[in-house]
Amino acid sequence: MKIRKVLTAAVALAAVGAIALTGCSGGSGSGDGGGKQTLTVWQNSTTGDGKKFWTDAAAAFQKANPDVTVKVTSIQNEDMDGKLQTAVNSGDMPDVFMARGGSKLADVVAAGKVKDLGDKIDPDVKKAIGDAALSAFTVDGKLYGVPMAVLPGGLFYSKDLFAKAGITETPKTMDDLEAAIVKLKAAGIAPIALGAKDAWPAAHWYYFFAVRACGKDLITNLATKKDFKDGCWLTAADNLQKFAQVEPFNEGFLTTSAQQGANSSAGLVANHKAAMELMGAWDPGVIASLTPDQKPLADLDWFPFPEVSGGKGEPGAMMGGVDGYSCSDKSPSSCEKFLDFVASKAQQENYAHAFQTIPANQDAKGAVDNASLKPLMEAYANAPYVALWLDTALGQNVGNALNTGVVEMLAGQGDPKTLIQKITDAAARG
Repeated sequence: MKIRKVLTAAVALAAVGAIALTGCSGGSGSGDGGGKQTLTVWQNSTTGDGKKFWTDAAAAFQKANPDVTVKVTSIQNEDMDGKLQTAVNSGDMPDVFMARGGSKLADVVAAGKVKDLGDKIDPDVKKAIGDAALSAFTVDGKLYGVPMAVLPGGLFYSKDLFAKAGITETPKTMDDLEAAIVKLKAAGIAPIALGAKDAWPAAHWYYFFAVRACGKDLITNLATKKDFKDGCWLTAADNLQKFAQVEPFNEGFLTTSAQQGANSSAGLVANHKAAMELMGAWDPGVIASLTPDQKPLADLDWFPFPEVSGGKGEPGAMMGGVDGYSCSDKSPSSCEKFLDFVASKAQQENYAHAFQTIPANQDAKGAVDNASLKPLMEAYANAPYVALWLDTALGQNVGNALNTGVVEMLAGQGDPKTLIQKITDAAARG
């Protein structure tokens, strides 16, 4: 299946909101003096097959490049953005670091801490990935990262728990979803797992309500036009607040983490303690790591976020993102060589198996064997557009204000108007 979508909020970003710098640039300090090089890599898989992928990839690269030593550091996903910002501020950057594109990457580019990879990545690798995914790492027409996975979102669910509750069709509208929630509750099943402790999973609900309420131009230009005056933003917040009133989430969702352990939101789905979770295409791999046998959940499936009546969004539009890796500005030449290596067909097939996700290299799509990803890939191929995750598009400061504001609203510590005012104020501060 060919990826043809453009993650539109990330295209031709202006490099805005530079991160304040102190000290001098760090990293490996290896340079390109012709001798041995040490390559430091920050990645976000701390357990299981995902962590093993990076260990194996580093070993294979070192075997093919005996003058390079690759040192891989595993960082918990929720800590990655904060640690990266600290590294930028201190000047002590890893050579290879995880990047999500959008304004988050543009901020690091504006700080002068990312290597322009435009003429350094193998043309065959760029062709196999395609312009759509590469656009997420393009700032002012220059390429600053290499995608590893394409990650559109929607609702992953347990077919067994749906059947137990007497749900015979996946919800197409919000009315359908609320009806399914009633049935699941009647069957003694927590309808939707939510790890609001980490903020961003709760905010995903607002993102999807926004993509249903707001028109394409408005929602896909947030990276350069952080303007929330249009009434659709408030409508999305109102719709989320009304939905929350049906109490769709697991008990204690405000203190539940997203991906850490059996009691996380992913763990609740993995252990059949909740029926659904709104997540991106990385979720099957996370869920697989948390099942009792640490294998993919056999009855896991997927359906798109339901349509919401009265909105300006195009039916079938999706939220999503692209995970990838960038090179710091002082990284040795082995950095871009390593990115070529992990983006190759063989390594991308390994990545698809290890993470149970959709690889960015289109030649490796045949390696996707998780049943829940098949309908997601089809929906992605047919979507009129895919908007970038709002916090990624908005950048660290405004994105964090949005994410925490959604949690506060769900906790009863704010209302829709307060949420919109909070992100408006954050955008004004820059």
